[in-house]
Amino acid sequence: MESLISAFTDPTALAALVALVVMEVVLGIDNLVFISILTNKLPETQRPKARRIGIGLALGMRLILLSMIAWIVGLTKPVIDLGISGPLDQHGLPTFETLFSWRDLILIAGGLFLIWKATKEIHHTVDPSHSDDILEKKKGAITLTFGSAIAQIILLDMIFSLDSILTAVGMTDNLAVMVIAVLAAVTAMLLAAEPLANFIARNPTVVMLALGFLLMIGAVLIADGFGVHVPKGYIYAAMAFSTLVEVLNIFARKAQMRKDRA
Repeated sequence: MESLISAFTDPTALAALVALVVMEVVLGIDNLVFISILTNKLPETQRPKARRIGIGLALGMRLILLSMIAWIVGLTKPVIDLGISGPLDQHGLPTFETLFSWRDLILIAGGLFLIWKATKEIHHTVDPSHSDDILEKKKGAITLTFGSAIAQIILLDMIFSLDSILTAVGMTDNLAVMVIAVLAAVTAMLLAAEPLANFIARNPTVVMLALGFLLMIGAVLIADGFGVHVPKGYIYAAMAFSTLVEVLNIFARKAQMRKDRA
């Protein structure tokens, strides 16, 4: 209780809380984009339920990981060393390395899955021919089973939750601050899930942009696993700029449509 009170009364803890809430919300965008794209492949009646389950699982996994902080921190200890490293940078650190912890291996696996999944989705979008994959073209839309969607959401929730909690641990040692930040971030995800998914469904070109984001995020996760730390600010700035350009394109197309109808 004391740590909870200090989160709102202690200036240092409050500043850490605000910074962590912002960071957790931003990190949650990746998770939410994947959930939105995947659930839009389900029949319309199942989409809201799948989104709620997906976001609920994201919250549950984050809270479970918070209760296992000592174990989570232990995941950063090296377990495999292939003895390969890149040239030293200006700070005297290798540009990449093959000294892997369990965290690194999980991030690499998650990045590979994201790249595979995004590539498959892009293939289905640009190639209208029938496929025997878990996704099928039916009446112009891609569908998959509810169970398959939840299984894939669970897999990516695990990756994003681990990244989220390790970020929280690196920013503060106040458990109450971490819990409040996670709850705030997941609440924001819950509120944004429906509007974001509907926006993606109404604007097909946004789907390709979002899939491009997933490819980039997958590549960043793999790079992080190999010790190449790409500043998150660069990633989200690029995503924000690309989104702004696409929004302008949407407005331009709508203006042209109104002009054609006039």
